Amino acid sequence: MVTLAKKDWDLLIRAIKDQRCTPFIGAGACNGVLPLGADIARQWARDNEYPLEDSYNLIKVGQFLAVDSYPMFPKDEIVRLFKELNASPDFTDSNEPHRVLAELPLPIYITTNYDDFMMKALARTKMRDPKREICRWNMLVRNEPSRFDDGYEPTAANPVVFHLHGNTELAASIVLTEDDYFDFLVNVSSDPLLIPRRIQKALTETSVLFIGYGLADWNFRVLMQGLYRYMEKGLGRRHIAVMLSPNIPNSEAQQVKAQKYLSNYYDNIDVQVYWGTARDFCTELAQRWHESV
Repeated sequence: MVTLAKKDWDLLIRAIKDQRCTPFIGAGACNGVLPLGADIARQWARDNEYPLEDSYNLIKVGQFLAVDSYPMFPKDEIVRLFKELNASPDFTDSNEPHRVLAELPLPIYITTNYDDFMMKALARTKMRDPKREICRWNMLVRNEPSRFDDGYEPTAANPVVFHLHGNTELAASIVLTEDDYFDFLVNVSSDPLLIPRRIQKALTETSVLFIGYGLADWNFRVLMQGLYRYMEKGLGRRHIAVMLSPNIPNSEAQQVKAQKYLSNYYDNIDVQVYWGTARDFCTELAQRWHESV
């Protein structure tokens, strides 16, 4: 684990107090609660005789299932899996990542996860009434009503959880296959208002805190490609990404070199990397936050 410098922590705590921080939550925040995407992919590959070697890649295996069966099949399977698991984090654990984030006085939370863990964590926090919103990135969800259409303004007391890649409550909203990711990027690029103005404002005017992504993961790079045009319009704020160190077996020197390369790569767009798990980071964040208030 490589933590942040004291100055970076101080700036993050100040941004939280000023409500100028936006958590951006990925699958790593659910570690130990939901199966990893690679594990889901391998199970699907076995069950459906996936013919290629990259059976760990959920996006590619999902694409195969969509072609082999029908386009909604992998999304229906994800919804079914989540219902069968009926999993939930242990919110009595004071260092559980969703709980730590929910206890921060922030108006906007963005996630690429399909689960409702962030909503549940916020709902159990005193004096908070969260709202769920999904990105209307395709025609099947374009006509779903939006709270933003009625002038809703997120606040610390009434925050919003914005599901960029969909939610299991609406299977058609889920971004899962190669075609989904391609269509998502094309549609959002051609119609910027698919990302509500208030969410765009959060990306341009706050420090974004990415938690639970793999820095070298293809889907994270796709995500950054889609978001960078919003972030580059910002006011020069510093962003933080909580990442697992790249795993290079039997070569500590190569691991350090890879870590340095990836840190420098994202430093070019003002993303400071914290090398560790979501739980590592949130444990330290909770401690520093409580010491500051």
